[in-house]
Amino acid sequence: MLQTRHLIDEETKVGEARRQSSELARRHGLDPATVGRVALATTELATNLLRHGGGGELLVQPISRSGTNLIELIAIDRGKGMRDIERCLSDGYSTAGSSGTGLGAVRRLAAEFDIYSLAGEGTVVLARIGAESQIALRNRINFGAVSVPVEGESVCGDSWRIALDGGATAVMLADGLGHGILAADAAQTAVAAFESGPFDEPSEVLQRAHRAAAGSRGAAAACARLGMDGEVMYAGVGNISGSVVSDERARGMVSHGGTLGLRMPRLQQFDYQRKPQSLVIMHSDGISARWDLRLRPGLLQRHPAIIAAVLYRDHARGRDDATVVVTS
Repeated sequence: MLQTRHLIDEETKVGEARRQSSELARRHGLDPATVGRVALATTELATNLLRHGGGGELLVQPISRSGTNLIELIAIDRGKGMRDIERCLSDGYSTAGSSGTGLGAVRRLAAEFDIYSLAGEGTVVLARIGAESQIALRNRINFGAVSVPVEGESVCGDSWRIALDGGATAVMLADGLGHGILAADAAQTAVAAFESGPFDEPSEVLQRAHRAAAGSRGAAAACARLGMDGEVMYAGVGNISGSVVSDERARGMVSHGGTLGLRMPRLQQFDYQRKPQSLVIMHSDGISARWDLRLRPGLLQRHPAIIAAVLYRDHARGRDDATVVVTS
């Protein structure tokens, strides 16, 4: 999925982000009224980044769910944070001399909305804008992802896909060797093999991706299938990290050495069990593996997209493409 990163560090960037998010909404078939809501939410979030966060990033991507298209906006800053989130969401409250309707308005516009903030650590806000109501989305499996290229590249050498089928979920993440267009081609070839049979066993998916990626630069990859009974089937090749995360701890899942399309040893698949409300987190090596969600109070209870954004903000290495996918 294509995600656009806007660095919001001056007023002109607000209008640029609004224009591009509106165009993205139009290209993905949203009606004019919904495009208008996307534009307004983009303006409010970008403005808040400047006024309250000292600048930050706005990530924009399309999300398709059960035939319905949404535009996802994630605002990320490293500012002072919020001591009282509900008060900040109330109309009329402001710490920057504005009308104070920004975040409250975004919450009303969004089909899905969530926020995470710690005093002194910064804030992450999620808004998904579409034609569906929050009630219609509430019982569906949640997921979130951040995938951005290394500074100086226009395309991300990582790629990911997710498939939902009732209570089951399948997810794949691929990291093309290096970065730039050749890495992106390798990663996209790998995840295309996932799309032809996402609920096949993960080892079968990776074998298929290995054959498809022959002749490409090659890629690291991992695939997971989450069942309704709590079982997680997982297979990985190369430096993709996968973990099952609960309130108590994160349990790493095993990947083998090798490179899709170039060299892959005998692939072994592993089975894990996850508790209700636990998460599966997968990320490329552009994200440091030295994270512990228990150090962020309340984060485990937030939307998976919020969790993905916090991991990106706090643990991106800055010298490689960075992708993290979180599903519950």
